Amino acid sequence: MGVPAIVAAGDRRAAKAVRGESKPYLELAGRTLVAHVVATLQRVPEVSEVWVVGNAERLEVALGDASLRAALTKPLHIVSQFRNLYENAWETYRRLLPGAGPEGRDPAPEDADTWALFLSADLPFATPQEISAFIRQTIAAGCDYGLGLCTEESMRGFYPESPGAPGIHMAYFNQREGRFRQSNLHLVKPARLGNRHYIEDLYEHRYQRQITEMIKLGWTLLRAEGGGLAVIYYYALMHLAGVADRNGWRWLADWLRYRIPMARIEKGCSALLRTKFRFIVTEGGGCAVDIDNEPDLAAASELFDRWRARQLARVESIYGPLPLSERATPASGESR
Repeated sequence: MGVPAIVAAGDRRAAKAVRGESKPYLELAGRTLVAHVVATLQRVPEVSEVWVVGNAERLEVALGDASLRAALTKPLHIVSQFRNLYENAWETYRRLLPGAGPEGRDPAPEDADTWALFLSADLPFATPQEISAFIRQTIAAGCDYGLGLCTEESMRGFYPESPGAPGIHMAYFNQREGRFRQSNLHLVKPARLGNRHYIEDLYEHRYQRQITEMIKLGWTLLRAEGGGLAVIYYYALMHLAGVADRNGWRWLADWLRYRIPMARIEKGCSALLRTKFRFIVTEGGGCAVDIDNEPDLAAASELFDRWRARQLARVESIYGPLPLSERATPASGESR
């Protein structure tokens, strides 16, 4: 089956900037981050077309490189951004539905099982094998919303190799099954999501090291349909474990995380969003490395070739080479 991919490259509301520049337009190895993501998606066998939503004029330039255009194997669409992340995702989905015109259309009953892959535009180390594995595992899980996680082990290749050396330190979700990093991959049947507006709230309050943001999100969850004290309880445990982990109190983080089963978090998210939600764990690691600050950008710039080669070797050893079918005939790009 073909899955359309939607790349979130907006620069409004909760979007972050690095060195004063919107993250999709930062450059690594002579190519913008959004162009790296678009190029990677061309090689994912399950992806049928690529939609990029953001500042349309800037995206036309960032994705206009001749070498990128020559490598396109799937239709490429550019959509002008809307007010926030939620609108960017929903309005782009409305435009990719069969028969939708330039203004899109609301999903009909026959669209209930239409999948869409959502991912961010700042993933220079994403690999087609990891994205492909995530799509296949999510569909096999029988859910309506799969959120990607990467294992702690898969992230070790990005750590500094010695004290003072460049590298990227990760923050993790601590759960009974292990320590995980969110992979920035979401495979969703949008028409089956209830309470879609909470996704924007969760995104805007995602920087959980700030106590005020934690309180805001906790209050949102407490008031939500399907939320309540159980959600708050596990939410608080996860963040206490995260605080302990970041401060080097590993024994306390482990004691807390054993009280946080992944299935219980999935149940809470399913209730909150009124859909069948699952975490999907992959072992590649590259999809969890986004560029969030200047030190991360500096490390990625210095070590890009080494990290990229390491990621490609890792995913091939785990998932095998890509099938020959991904080498499709180049497709002409188009914009909307």
